[in-house]
Amino acid sequence: MSYLLLITYCLLVFVAIVFFISGLDDFFVDLYYLFRALYRRLFVLPKYSPLTEKQLLDQEEKPIAIMIPAWDESPVIRRMLENNLRNVNYSRYHIFVGTYPNDLETQHEVEIVRESYDNVQRIVCPKNGPTNKADCLNWIYQGILSFEKANNIQFEIFCMADSEDVVHPLSLKLFNYLIPRKDMVQIPVIPLVRSWNNFTGGHYADEFAEFHSKDIVVRERLTGVVPSAGVGCAFSRRTFSLMAQDNDNFAFNVNSLTEDYEFGLRMGRYGLKQIFAKQVIIRRSVERKSRWTGRVRQKTIRDYVAILEYFPDRFLQAVRQKSRWILGINLQGWESLGWPGPLMRNYGLARDRKAVFSNTAIFLGYLVFLIMIFIWVMRELFPDSYHYPPLVEKDTWLWYLILVDTFFLLLRFVQRAIWVRWVYNGKEALLSAPRLLWGNIINVTATARALFLWTRSKFTGSSIQWDKTAHVYPSEEVMKNYHRKLGDLLLANRSVTVSQLSRALDIQKENPQPLGAILLENGWISEEHLVETLGLQLHMRTRKVDPSAVSRNVIDLVSRDTAAEYGVFPLEINSEGKLVLAAENAITADRLTELKKLLGQPLEICLSSHSDIASAIQSTYGSTYRRKTN
Repeated sequence: MSYLLLITYCLLVFVAIVFFISGLDDFFVDLYYLFRALYRRLFVLPKYSPLTEKQLLDQEEKPIAIMIPAWDESPVIRRMLENNLRNVNYSRYHIFVGTYPNDLETQHEVEIVRESYDNVQRIVCPKNGPTNKADCLNWIYQGILSFEKANNIQFEIFCMADSEDVVHPLSLKLFNYLIPRKDMVQIPVIPLVRSWNNFTGGHYADEFAEFHSKDIVVRERLTGVVPSAGVGCAFSRRTFSLMAQDNDNFAFNVNSLTEDYEFGLRMGRYGLKQIFAKQVIIRRSVERKSRWTGRVRQKTIRDYVAILEYFPDRFLQAVRQKSRWILGINLQGWESLGWPGPLMRNYGLARDRKAVFSNTAIFLGYLVFLIMIFIWVMRELFPDSYHYPPLVEKDTWLWYLILVDTFFLLLRFVQRAIWVRWVYNGKEALLSAPRLLWGNIINVTATARALFLWTRSKFTGSSIQWDKTAHVYPSEEVMKNYHRKLGDLLLANRSVTVSQLSRALDIQKENPQPLGAILLENGWISEEHLVETLGLQLHMRTRKVDPSAVSRNVIDLVSRDTAAEYGVFPLEINSEGKLVLAAENAITADRLTELKKLLGQPLEICLSSHSDIASAIQSTYGSTYRRKTN
């Protein structure tokens, strides 16, 4: 027992010291962010107005290339592409999807999207997959250069995305606004939360909420370097040119498991300007009447220009993903990048790399705790046995060190809850405490796995294989929660008053029907304004329908039954060879696929009013048109 106590004491001393150093480091970041926020509130914000949505929209668009590496992504890639193509508020962009010769299913899904969207391009890597993400990105970049030569175009901005990303409608506008004044722009990544008891998926939300709200802001300010997250980031053209020149015409390091992180750090060597853009659009909304006072109150909604995505929700999946991060950032990064300086930049690297030590200390701390529980149980079971002195004497240096560590631990719980509340809500903030403990178990296990893989590769000389994360794309029902509500847009455009919207919501609660129909029925909005607002909400063009201006050859492409069934009317064949249809409602992806097959034409859908569609169908095809419900 005495040897066990001695070992436990030594472990306790080691854990207490590591926790103190790590806690002091985190405490410094907390204080720095606090004083920076106060300084900005007092001296910066009164002089400079925040960037507005109008400023983003008014900026002239530059050509953008979006790079998406895709190995074995057939379950999600089509939905990801179609959703973002419909929602992104930008016109001058092309999406380049990197696929593999032996992944025909993913190629097939991309080709289906290409039939409807001319700005989607498929790149096929020369080798069978999976290679790694860096290799795929390098071949996408080569494909973009070839596309530029063939089509006489030059992209000024290069964006990186993954096949599970939900891209914010204004993200490309933000990149367009900041580049080339900045060479790299990283926007926040916000994990989508699942059920309350899914601690594995939820702990990602907690970690990203704190890191992308506070830590990376401090990192940018202190070091001038922003580690790329691999998604939600964009680069200037000269960045890719410099990175490729430095690496045999390949921009990304194929020997790294975290090529995106390393890419951002390599930019620091060239003095390229990087920024973490935490852009928030403040929108007005309406809150239901208070149950107690009966008053209608307005509230503001914080709309983050960010990337939404699901992260692994199973323990082993999370361990595999995080072990890859630890291998790439902590171990491979340490070996390949070293400590290039200056001091503050090395401090940022130290914060990244301390995970190996802090996670090891967490494991040892749990072990010490279990040993102390064991000793206590033995004392209770055998009260007459010899009682060893306590591991920690009161008022000793170790006693006070543990008290400081306890303060740092409680501070971490509070900090995590604050930022989770800021990004999500109060319920998620309360759950962040138990999820932090569960996240520690995931991180400890991932660290152990990373160290094992690293050690094995050194002894055997074999390369470390890339662990691909299985991706899940949000369902249509989930995505509805992240679209701007029609009522919010109507308020923002001053199309309705707060009282009118509140009354319409009450009517909708009693008699469920579309909000727009209620507003029209009560005369609170014109059909023209409603269509314009729906177009803004769904990121679709709106058109007036004039049947007399439509060629008979175009009308003959759509039968009356088809027009009535889908609520559409043909308008023209545009310059891209697509049949333009006016529709009274947004058409779902499945219904759009059906319509394309039925008409045998690539389509472009725009919105029009029900009265315009009905009048056009009646005057063109004859008889009375009645809207069908699907």
